[in-house]
Parts: sequence; structure tokens; C-alpha cells
Amino acid sequence: MDLKKIKSPRDIKNCSVEELNALASQIRETIIGQVSKHGGHLASSLGVVELTLALHYVYDAPDDKLVWDVGHQAYVHKLLTGRYDRFDTLRQQNGISGFLKRNESEYDCFGAGHATTSISAALGFAVARNHFARNNNVVAIIGDGSMTGGMAYEAINNAGISKKNMTIILNDNKMSIAPNVGGFSKYLNRVISDPVYNKMRSDLDRVMMRLPGVLGSRFRDLFLQAEKVAKNAVKPGRFFEDLGIRYFGPIDGHDINELIRLLERVKAQPGPCIVHVLTEKGRGLDLAEKNPTKWHGCGPFDPESGLPIVPGSLNPSLTSVFGKTLLELAKKDNRIIGITAAMPTGCGLDIVAKELPDRVIDVGIAEEHAVTFAAGLACEGIVPVVAIYSSFMQRAYDQMMHDVALQNLHVVFVLDRAGLVGADGPTHHGSFDLSFLRTIPGMTVLAPSNENELRDMLTAAIDMKGPVAIRYPRGTALAEELVESVGPFNATEPKVLEQGENILLLGAGFMTNELKKTAEVLRANGHKPTLVDARLVKPLDAKFYANLFNNHNVIVTLEDNTLVGGYGSAIGEMLMDMGCVGKKLIRFGLPDHFVEQGDIKDLYKLLKIDGESVAKQVMEKL
Repeated sequence: MDLKKIKSPRDIKNCSVEELNALASQIRETIIGQVSKHGGHLASSLGVVELTLALHYVYDAPDDKLVWDVGHQAYVHKLLTGRYDRFDTLRQQNGISGFLKRNESEYDCFGAGHATTSISAALGFAVARNHFARNNNVVAIIGDGSMTGGMAYEAINNAGISKKNMTIILNDNKMSIAPNVGGFSKYLNRVISDPVYNKMRSDLDRVMMRLPGVLGSRFRDLFLQAEKVAKNAVKPGRFFEDLGIRYFGPIDGHDINELIRLLERVKAQPGPCIVHVLTEKGRGLDLAEKNPTKWHGCGPFDPESGLPIVPGSLNPSLTSVFGKTLLELAKKDNRIIGITAAMPTGCGLDIVAKELPDRVIDVGIAEEHAVTFAAGLACEGIVPVVAIYSSFMQRAYDQMMHDVALQNLHVVFVLDRAGLVGADGPTHHGSFDLSFLRTIPGMTVLAPSNENELRDMLTAAIDMKGPVAIRYPRGTALAEELVESVGPFNATEPKVLEQGENILLLGAGFMTNELKKTAEVLRANGHKPTLVDARLVKPLDAKFYANLFNNHNVIVTLEDNTLVGGYGSAIGEMLMDMGCVGKKLIRFGLPDHFVEQGDIKDLYKLLKIDGESVAKQVMEKL
């Protein structure tokens, strides 16, 4: 079977196991080739090649619903569902998404970019199926990393109670739950999934319940207890069984024959079932097998050496600036503890953990828990620094509001990946943080425009009162080295960068650097704008802004946050509250719709929020 000829999963239905294994090799070569050229999520998809082949062999998508968790493990799924011809556009502007996307393919039944959603969504599909008297199958595929999230357990509890027919595939790609894949385990899986055994089990159950008195129920309990003891002897199925979900596994996730055999039998089982599959993250690429964390997501690289094709910037990443600053602060202040939700490297806390391992706590993919956990720490005098991506912090909005702000607890939130993030697209763009942070009473919101301000704001935030949030984008520092600190207090006040007249340019965060280009174009066209680095998005300094408003008739704001409720909205509200008459406010920022993936600078130009486009639009409006 040639991968290039596969237009739908139907094309693999008649393949032999040998042909499927050969196809698996082609798929791995294709994924490695694509990711090595353009970057992407590598290790996760390499680990689920055989599992995905088996799923599409046994189930009949799109009628049967395959609900993937997170989505970055679904590159194989995309290749098997008619997207080979466009696979070279993966994660590029106007190309196919790096995650699941409903409007991209009928086979992507549920969009996913964040974790722990699959079981909840799959249960929804199952209930809807029963409601409309349909007879299709529903399968949720979730990774063991996602099983650290509370939402997954809420869904498992509900699924067990509902008794709806559905299958959960637990892709255990770190062997963190149980490494046992011995012969007896395989044998037991075959026994308990065998239709003859299960018919006998049901018939025996009915017979025993007809026996007089308590005799029948005792015999039934003894039989089920014997089965449970056998299961628990070789696998960790007790937890799921006690919640009403039949457990099968663990099974070798790279043995296509065994996967197909078990999935065919589980598909016929009534009620909710879970299949525990052990896979190797990064399988097929030696570099990724040895270091799956590093190769979870990567840029373009040479497959032989693992070296990046395009050398990175000599300037440090903003993430590392944060991590190094927090490390220095933590060395001096024993109150500081960093908290991350399964992203220590992505958020820079690995830098702290290497030297001070007891000062960083990774709670897993559990953002809600991370925030309330931090609130508890703050009650006892700890200064928790909660480092979570902007788009993932959305999941903990209620905890920020109810558990932190309502009690006015001093928790420092550090939101990496604010604004547009590039190839990961709308599921990961940090487009809304200024809007939702502004709604939280007592929240101080800081937005640095460079690495020096990031360092100084973090330093200042440690000794502030109440909840504080610092948000900054994905990317590198503007210079190779930090300049000498100007003092943390100054870093939290707005700063006039250029003094002019009539036109006031107000920049939020790193977009201030785009406004510098705007100011340059305006000056070249005879204008004398005033340029201000806002720094502090909430609260706004009324006296400072009143003086600026009095001396300027045209006010321009620029931010990498949605225009709905962002920094520009805050300025507009202030103008109205101050009764400013005759002032023209022009707001620039992200639109009120989800922005697709693409190079960040190209997206700025597309959305007309790069410095030159802003200058052109301002002059047109004047």
C-alpha cells in the first residue's frame, strides 16, 4: 500500500498486518520529513502510528466518531483521512492545522488544541447518538499526560454512571501507569474481551440472580470478585472498574495485530470501556526516542544530527529571561515557589528547578488546580509564581476570580505566549488575556515591551499586594544582554518614549515596538507624535493619562489582544469617564474572530497591525 494513494480510511480496510506495518514506516518517514522542514509536534504523532492505523482499520470514520485529545498526536490521522496532498502545508498560513479542526475535514469530528477534552466530548457524542437512535461507535483517544487533568476524571465518572456505549483509548506514552505487557496480560485481555466469554458472563449473571434469597447474589459477587482479582494481578484496572468502566490492557500499542484483535472485541462490548495502550513517544526517530520531551515540539531540523536548520537568534528567549530572573529572586527570597501546569520547559521554570528543585511544583495538565493550589500557598505566606501559557490560563478564569482575587491573595501570574504565537494557530494564540484579566477586581496587569521590563516587572511583582499578572509574547529578547536595571518601581509606570503633539500613540506590551515604526513613518510625513509605553494595563493612572489627553486630539492604541475589552477599550472607557470631548480614538488590535496560524509578522501585516500599516491607516483617518 502506497501512502500517497490513500484518500480515506476505507483504503486500508483490506490491508494485511504486514502491509499495515509497511505503511507505518511510510507514515513515520513522511511525518519526520515534514516536521524536519517546517517544525511541529513530532514525538507524540510518531508514537501513535500503529494505534491510529488500528483505529481506522477497525472503526468506520466519519460515521464512527474518533475524538482525539489535544490534537498534536493526530498527524497520522490527517494522513489517513485524505490530507496527504496538503500535508506539506501543515501549520503554515492557509495550510492545514497542526491540531484537529472541524471545518478542515469531516473526519475531525471535534476540534482540539487543549488537553483533557476528549472523554467529555465523546460522551456528548454518545448521548446524542442514543437520543437520535443511531448505532455508530464513539471512541475517545486520550494521552496519559492529559489524564492529570481533573476534567478527564469528571468525564470518566459521568461516563461510568451513564452506561453509554463508548470506548476510551488511554495512550500511555510514558509507561507511567503500568509497564506490564507480559504474556499472561495478553492472554487475560483475550479472555475477558472474547464474545463467548462475555455471553457466558451475562448468562451466568442472569442465572445466579434467579437463585433464591441471597444465594444468587453471593455467587455472582464471588464470580465478579474472581475476575477482578485476575485483572488486578496484572493491570491497574480497579480504578476504572469501580467507576463502572470495563478495563482492558495494558496492551502493546505498536503491535497492530493485537490492537486490531482487541479493538474488534471491545467494539462489541456494551457500556463504557477503556483500553490501556502502551506506546513509545518518538518511536522511529532515535533522537526523539531518547529525549521525547525535547522533541515534543520542534522547529526545522536535520534528521540525522538533530541540529536546527535555521540557527536560532543569539538573543535569549523571553521565557529564559523570566526563568533566570525568577531563579535569582528565589535564591534571595525563600517565600517564592514556582508553579507550572505540565510545562516547566515551555514556561522557563525548568531553569529554576535545575538549581532549586524543591521550589518548583509541576501539577500536571491541571490549570484550575494550579491556581487554587497557589491560593492556598498564598494564605500561608508563600509568594506563588504561576507560570502558564496565556491560552491555557483561560481555563482557570473562575479560580483566578473566586479563589485568588475575591480573597485578595498575593499570587503572581506569568502568562507566556501572549498575543499571536504563529504556527500553532487559534487554539494557542493568547488573544484574550488583557480582556479577561481586566475584568478581575483588584488585579494588577503588567505588559512589558522588552526583556528589561519583564525582568523589572517580575522583581516588582514579588513585593506587590494582591493578584498580579505579567503577560509577554513568544519570542526572543530585543538585545543579546539585559541592561542594568532601572529599578523595579519605574518598570510599572507608563513611560513617554517620544514627546510630540496632537497625535498620541499608546502601545501595550511588545506592540509598543511596532508603534515605534508607526512614529517613524508619521514623522517622515510631517507629524510629531507622542509615543508612550503603557506598561501598566490595569489600573490606569488617571492623572498621567489626563495630562496626555489634554495635549492631544488624536489618540491611537495598539495591542496584540482582541479589541473587545482590551487596552484600547480601557482607554476609551477612561476618555468617556473623564468627559473628554472632541478627541478621536483609533484602536488597533486583534479582530473579534479567531486568527488562523501563520508567521507572526505575516499575520500582523494581514491584520494591518504592523507599524507601517497602522501609520498608513492613521494618516487616512486624519
